[in-house]
Amino acid sequence: MSDSRYRSFSMKPVWLLITVLILGGCSFPNEEERLAGQGLPPTDFVASADSGRGLYQQYCSQCHGRQLQGVDLKGPPLLHDYYKPGHHSDLAFYRAIKFGTQAHHWQFGDMEPVPEVTPKDAAHIVAYVRKHQHRAGIQ
Repeated sequence: MSDSRYRSFSMKPVWLLITVLILGGCSFPNEEERLAGQGLPPTDFVASADSGRGLYQQYCSQCHGRQLQGVDLKGPPLLHDYYKPGHHSDLAFYRAIKFGTQAHHWQFGDMEPVPEVTPKDAAHIVAYVRKHQHRAGIQ
């Protein structure tokens, strides 16, 4: 075996080791991190409307009203057919919370993102809103 073939052969494990070390040092997102990047909770997460009540009051009521009826000149009512599940899916709520949204039904202006609300918090808030919509006959 010539020296050049021997060197190239012996370098393959070195390059393989370098590649593994580089890739091993990279952090690939797991499924929960990937979903969170989209504003979504883990797929196995069970939201609670009861937990959503306080979160809604803390983060949403200033614009959408304490009873989800909206606030003049600030934000639309969530107890409205526009926000029923068949027109605005849960995904639309998650995306609005994570990324904000442009005004499209009302003249309140755009909704800014709410970065303090985690995807799990958002799931609780959506459960709370859906519970009250259901009670109001919005389905």
